[in-house]
Amino acid sequence: MANQKKQQLDVFSIVLLTIFFALLTGVASASTHSHHHKKHHNHHQKHHHEQLQQHNHDHNGGLSKLFVFGDSYVDTGNNQKAGGGSWSFPYGITFPGRPTGRYSDGRVFTDFIASFVGVKSPLPFKLRKYGKPLIPHGMNFAHGGTGVFNTLVPEPNMTTQIDTFTQLLKDGWYTKHDLNHSMALLSVAGNDYGTFLFRNGSDKDLPAFITKVVTQIGVNLVQVHGLGVKKVVVMGLQPLGCLPSKTAPLAYQKCQESQNTAVGFHNLLLQQVVEKLNNETTGSPFHVLDLYAPFMSVLDKQGPKQNSGHKFENPLMPCCLGISDKYSCGSVDNKGEKKYTICENPKSAFFWDGVHPTQQGWKAVYAAMQPSLDKLYY
Repeated sequence: MANQKKQQLDVFSIVLLTIFFALLTGVASASTHSHHHKKHHNHHQKHHHEQLQQHNHDHNGGLSKLFVFGDSYVDTGNNQKAGGGSWSFPYGITFPGRPTGRYSDGRVFTDFIASFVGVKSPLPFKLRKYGKPLIPHGMNFAHGGTGVFNTLVPEPNMTTQIDTFTQLLKDGWYTKHDLNHSMALLSVAGNDYGTFLFRNGSDKDLPAFITKVVTQIGVNLVQVHGLGVKKVVVMGLQPLGCLPSKTAPLAYQKCQESQNTAVGFHNLLLQQVVEKLNNETTGSPFHVLDLYAPFMSVLDKQGPKQNSGHKFENPLMPCCLGISDKYSCGSVDNKGEKKYTICENPKSAFFWDGVHPTQQGWKAVYAAMQPSLDKLYY
């Protein structure tokens, strides 16, 4: 079945490359030794993070809140603990030193974009009753594994997440003034395509499905803005063909270009939808945040060190992975024995597991997208 899917995607790749070659080329080219040392390192990380928040606070366009919707790239703790995964060791070993529901060894993209806005990372919705001091900074409704439509996990899709936010507004958690000084971040669609492939979606149906997904994203963007949110930012898709789960059969040496071509089509349609929405809306409140080009910039092994001054040893090789195809990062058997391996230094790896970047990986992506982020305010 895997070979059949690969053949389907290869056919689809040829079709898309023929039709969209000129448009897609631009897209495609685009613990420690002592307790004292660990404590000092964590203090340095915290100090740097706070400095970043303060540095960006003065030019954030008057924004004071961040509302987050989407999947595991931005989820900071909404998924159920019973499911393990991001709530199990070794997730969170870099920050804060224990699992917190983040799909990484440390911070995820939400934490970095919050620093850019100048607020603390918004509170996960399920912790709203226990973290009231963080409520003024916004809220995170994202759930790992979700999409714009229902996927393979029993978690709320994008529309349901927004409906939850709508109910909070009706209950008086945030005012119109709050919303007029807020940004919404949406990260979505990778899981929709994973579900499509898992359910044996065909190559001939994929273009129509991509169009359906992007159309629904447009509906969700309008829904969020209609609630009064000043700026609505949607993340483009990352190069799905470069995720370790896809590069493992290639010994983590090269990306699956067929999947990246499909991603290019998605990102192209998304840009067109957002441009259309802005033409129809006063103030051009909608923005696409390119994730593809920053990922590819960092993953280019032959390129110079990134803006963060860091170069990864083998950027396609994950730090944490199962000992066989039956297991994944964090897996244990019935006796509690771990069935995964972990690299000596997570900072040396761009990817943490089969899908998600390390904290250092996200830091490099964040550094590479600074010009795009600046455009959100000017």
